[in-house]
Amino acid sequence: MTRLRGPSIGALMVAVGAIVLASAVPTLAQDYKGSEFCFDCHPSNFNDWKVSGHPYKLMRGEEAKNRPIPLPEGYRWDDISYVIGGYKWKSRYVDADGYIITSIIDEETNEVIPGMNQYNNFTGGWVDYHPGEMKPYDCGRCHTTGWVADEDWETDADLSDNQDGLPGIHGTFAFGGVQCEECHGPFVDFGTHFGVGPVVDTSAAACGECHIRGNPLAIPASGGFIRHHEQYNEQLASPHKVLDCVSCHNPHKKGEFSIVKSCETCHDSVADSYAATPMEAVGVECEDCHMPFASKSAAALGPYKGDVRTHLFRINTDEDGELFTADGKFVALDDEGQGALNLDFACRSCHPDKAQNWLAGKAKNFHQRRGGA
Repeated sequence: MTRLRGPSIGALMVAVGAIVLASAVPTLAQDYKGSEFCFDCHPSNFNDWKVSGHPYKLMRGEEAKNRPIPLPEGYRWDDISYVIGGYKWKSRYVDADGYIITSIIDEETNEVIPGMNQYNNFTGGWVDYHPGEMKPYDCGRCHTTGWVADEDWETDADLSDNQDGLPGIHGTFAFGGVQCEECHGPFVDFGTHFGVGPVVDTSAAACGECHIRGNPLAIPASGGFIRHHEQYNEQLASPHKVLDCVSCHNPHKKGEFSIVKSCETCHDSVADSYAATPMEAVGVECEDCHMPFASKSAAALGPYKGDVRTHLFRINTDEDGELFTADGKFVALDDEGQGALNLDFACRSCHPDKAQNWLAGKAKNFHQRRGGA
């Protein structure tokens, strides 16, 4: 089985300004060397990547058991083939047949109980994820390196194109997690590496290969929050749609430590005005208002506080502004396809008891008023 790496397969973890787009050549799992191979020449980038979330998108159970990750009730590590995540927000578990665990086993009665199968790191509790379903693992396009989907799994009766021969894993891969070669392309030889070199793609669309949900021109929502891994959707609906992700991020690094360009680099006059405000004096930063936690991956931490920062940036200061469509399924976009945070998400997490008209009065033209009064 070969993998055709098409010209749209993007990068997430390369040095700033250099996201590698693998060329359209067939590759085999054995063609991948693995990230440890890259360490000798690129120790700094390797070490930054190692403590980011990318290596932990999928990890073998025998490795994951050495991390501080709990198990669903009724399971032992011998029952776990892989762990999905468990790095920051949440962890899910793949059973010995390759299916995502969606039920627990009562330790006293041995009864199978649907749900309580996803562990949320932020809250230290278990929640339901597709409770009771028979759910195969088919997420490898963004969770593994060298993924080849088993497109005909329903009819081929062949487990050679299922990782480790497990019927529940609908594809094969070279390595679990997003390793160096998933973004840089598989290593060929040193002559090629130092000679012709890889084709470089610095577009946001490259990162958008994985940081996306559904149609990139819509932003799905549910439960009063933007759904997770939609940074590309949000970027396209923001004032920063013309920028590349690597304009602000070093994609080797852990997200919160990856910023290479601060807001004031481009918005110096706004920063000067903001420096005179009481909010700046108490430590409120640009991202607290313009990139609040309006998205949710694992658990909401408040009525208007999820666990992932949004990339919408723009704030609608109208008293009756709405972030979502009437049915709550999408972010509301204007005629130009742009979205905007409302006062609930931009202001209310710090001012929960203030009336809406008070918030609107303080927010409107905030950066044009010296001192923010």
